[in-house]
Amino acid sequence: MIKELNINHKQVSIQYSKTDIKELPVVILHAYNKEEGRAVFEKCKKLHCPHFILVSVSNLDWNHEMTPWFAPKLNQHDEDCLGKADKYIEKFKKEILPQVKKYIEQDLEKSIAYYAIAGYSLGGLFAVYAIYKTDIFMKVVSASGSFWFPNFVEFIKENKMKSKIQSMYFSLGNKESKVRNQVLATVEEHTKEIENIYRSQGIKTIYEENAGNHYHEADLRMAKGIKWILEEI
Repeated sequence: MIKELNINHKQVSIQYSKTDIKELPVVILHAYNKEEGRAVFEKCKKLHCPHFILVSVSNLDWNHEMTPWFAPKLNQHDEDCLGKADKYIEKFKKEILPQVKKYIEQDLEKSIAYYAIAGYSLGGLFAVYAIYKTDIFMKVVSASGSFWFPNFVEFIKENKMKSKIQSMYFSLGNKESKVRNQVLATVEEHTKEIENIYRSQGIKTIYEENAGNHYHEADLRMAKGIKWILEEI
């Protein structure tokens, strides 16, 4: 089942399977487009994920709202990242989440067990950044997260998260760091370092490697991460 909402120019899709379970976890997925959210939920069902509610938010200003600060473009065909994540997070907290919560509790008549945040690529970067800016989330999925992003490892080392995180899932394709661009080539090293930092803080973490490059089976990779956090107590 699916409910579509348009909230301040953002496309919000609330997806769930019919169940008598009254209390369900809610996974917030920031998606590149609406189709991504639908594909991920279908893969979750095929993986026999525990019951949950998937809220995918799309129609995002991807290179800007998913990035924490300015970063120059990686090549001539790309664009600069303008770092508007803080502004988007405020919009999410004040406008998107209240309407999502109201629909789940009043229309679906479900209680929310906890919120998790998930994302792929820059969405995976944003998922980790967001836990430093809000206390909403309990679990994180970052699949092929863009941890090549300049100074992000330093940010993690120097700042304290606001959310009380229990578990975090990280994954990459085994070809993602094997690229000519020297900035992108740091992604595996940085992802493993970030996962080690959180594990040393007592958070349950996992790093999983998948076959292929950054674009291979993205929906399946995301679904695998969601399944892991839902099953991780």
